[in-house]
Amino acid sequence: MLMKSGVFQISALGAGLLALAMAGSPAFSVRANAQSAAPASAMSRALGTVKSVNGNSVVVTESGSQEVTVTVPDGARILQLAPGSTNLKDAQPATLSSITVGDRVLVTGKAGDSAGTLTALRVILMKSAAIAQEHEAEEAEWQKNGIGGIVRAIDPSTGTLTISVGAKKVEVKTASATKFRRYAGDSVKFEDAVASTLDQIHPGDQLRVRGSKSEDGLSVQADEVVSGSFKNLSGLITTIDAADGTVTLKDLATKKVMRVKITPNSNVHTLPPQAAAMLAARARGGASAARGQGAARPEGAQAEGGMGERGAGRSAGADLSQIVSRLPQQTIADLKAGDAVMVVGSQADPGSSNVTAITVLAGVEPILRASPSGSSDMTLSPWSVGGGAPEMGAQQQ
Repeated sequence: MLMKSGVFQISALGAGLLALAMAGSPAFSVRANAQSAAPASAMSRALGTVKSVNGNSVVVTESGSQEVTVTVPDGARILQLAPGSTNLKDAQPATLSSITVGDRVLVTGKAGDSAGTLTALRVILMKSAAIAQEHEAEEAEWQKNGIGGIVRAIDPSTGTLTISVGAKKVEVKTASATKFRRYAGDSVKFEDAVASTLDQIHPGDQLRVRGSKSEDGLSVQADEVVSGSFKNLSGLITTIDAADGTVTLKDLATKKVMRVKITPNSNVHTLPPQAAAMLAARARGGASAARGQGAARPEGAQAEGGMGERGAGRSAGADLSQIVSRLPQQTIADLKAGDAVMVVGSQADPGSSNVTAITVLAGVEPILRASPSGSSDMTLSPWSVGGGAPEMGAQQQ
């Protein structure tokens, strides 16, 4: 569960801006404008989200929260591009008045006299409303045809991966058309994922796949695969430092005391008791018993197939990542010492005792009792299929 309500921008949302940005200075020549004659070495660019517009001045927030003040003169060329497009032939002419707060822009031009300023020669624009619409459709597609689990085996000769989803094994079949993306080891943001290949996936990695599922749900023909190597922890919280945003716990599997950093980008949730009982039964191989006890749909959950963001869960057929993606967002203030938690996080140094939390899930005591060694396959996936504002400038096509 990557960031609040997910920052799982899986398709090419914003890939157009990135592809153009990565193309180098020649891609920014504005043939229709005499200003395009400026040498490539004199060109600068800004890629980010529009923070404010005042007259012909546009403030753009780039990744890392750096701000660039862009002056858009009358002669600048403004083009509107649809999300996902990588070809300027598909762009439509636009005007300065088309640019509003929240839009994504790629600006190329001349550096100003002071730091953090730029005079635009060309502005490529993606409207926030179009991004949101595209992302909503993408989110629905991942909810409907996505599944997540732990990689157990890889057969490079056939392009087949075997993943565990709870106690179930699922075959993921890939082909030449399958798109692969992979997370950086120290990242908690999907927009840091880069284009990848099958041979970069290893047993123990966490994986999410979108594609055509078989009727029995035991195989998927993959259209897109996102993978990463993440740290899974489970245990009881021993201390909480709200000011520092950290908690400590003794991991059940390794018996090592771990320090977990909870950032504004971390997801913190609490599993409803009925959902915890259902998943614990499943971890013991007793999902049918859980259904018999009426735990198939946790209190507050939607009916199967519901797409609301705040429902407490789904039917017993949903995997844990899908259930968690529908839980209300909480903060470190909602946690207390003694809480049983499951954590998935990233580590800059695999050997350290420090983890940056991607997801912290409380209310999991029944699940941990079902697997006291912490070795259960009922682990968290590091992402959700939800939608915050897409970070379009950092994806790779």
